Amino acid sequence: MTSLRRLAAAIAAAAVLVLAGCAAPADPAGTVRANPEQHDEVDTAIFDPGLIVSDDSFFDSGALDEAQIQEFLEALPCRPDPGVRCLADYRQGTTSQPAQEPGHCAAYQGAVGERASRIIAKVAEACGINPKTLLVLLQKEQSLLTRPSEYGYERATGYACPDTADCDQQYFGFFNQVYNAAWQFRQYTQHPDRQYRIGTVPVAFNPDAACGASEIEIRNQATANLYNYTPYQPNEAALASTDADGDGCSAWGNLNFWMLWHRWFGDPTKVRFDGFLPPCSRLVGGQPCPTVAVPTAPARTD
Repeated sequence: MTSLRRLAAAIAAAAVLVLAGCAAPADPAGTVRANPEQHDEVDTAIFDPGLIVSDDSFFDSGALDEAQIQEFLEALPCRPDPGVRCLADYRQGTTSQPAQEPGHCAAYQGAVGERASRIIAKVAEACGINPKTLLVLLQKEQSLLTRPSEYGYERATGYACPDTADCDQQYFGFFNQVYNAAWQFRQYTQHPDRQYRIGTVPVAFNPDAACGASEIEIRNQATANLYNYTPYQPNEAALASTDADGDGCSAWGNLNFWMLWHRWFGDPTKVRFDGFLPPCSRLVGGQPCPTVAVPTAPARTD
């Protein structure tokens, strides 16, 4: 889902240089570089590709309310492109979205001139996704929290922006991108019989097949969701050089998700009541972890 064809620099204090979806192929290797000033205290040696974020963290839709999201956005250093608003000041009209199947996104009531913080909070609640997940995704994909651009708002979460084709313009726009990314994460969760699922599966290092792959034991649904959305793992060069260029097969997307979460919110793999709540306790309705194949939803199969 994430395009690896554009480099976006996030040079503010809380930023990470991350992948920007669907950009011009400035880097044929599809690499994503991290800002060395932001990662000195995050030890990539503890990065576990099989457990990038806990289900508890990923699905905790009540982790931040609208006011807390707004406060977070206002506290971040923001250097927008000329004529572009920072996310803390951004407003957009939204369209109502119907409720989906049981366990999926609930209805979203559209409104005029909603703040970005309200959109994020409402989408998080409707789709059972942690607002922190959406905030990290917005930065990982387009540096939208610290270096917003018109291009970034159009492709905010990299939804419908495959690595091998242009973005689908019908999904352009901040609200469209945030809602559909959350919808997609819920779709992966409700219908988990996919290429990346709980269990041992091969995960590539780069869109270039010549870069190879290695097997990963994906240990939870949230991590499977991230690989379905961005189907690459960091190679040794990426892990060893978040402050440099890695090599021609390096891709930082899911590593950046993990590092950004560490930077802003602490350890993404933490579970609040480890050993007490079941592994997938934060899925909508407290449903159990998906363990068997289920039919794909007939209406949408993205």
